[in-house]
Amino acid sequence: MTAKPHSPTTNAFYAQAVISFVVSLAAVGLGVAYLPVDGWVRAFLALGLLFTVTSAFTLAKCVRDRQEETYVVSRVDQARLEKLLAEHDPYRVEAV
Repeated sequence: MTAKPHSPTTNAFYAQAVISFVVSLAAVGLGVAYLPVDGWVRAFLALGLLFTVTSAFTLAKCVRDRQEETYVVSRVDQARLEKLLAEHDPYRVEAV
């Protein structure tokens, strides 16, 4: 059975991150919606906002994937080291 990696993120921190994301997205969305400009400018700004949000999610996923990959590689290296140490017997005499 493999041990689940310990997440340093608490539920409160996760809730704060979600709430701040929703509030900031809503605030900018409302700002774009009520901006006193032509519809084309408003649509351009809305597309820019959408691109920024999707880029942020993609970046977060890439960072998470790299962190998980580093964790897996370090776990494999640790398992190899533990196997070598378990198999090593300093008192074993080699047959000549």
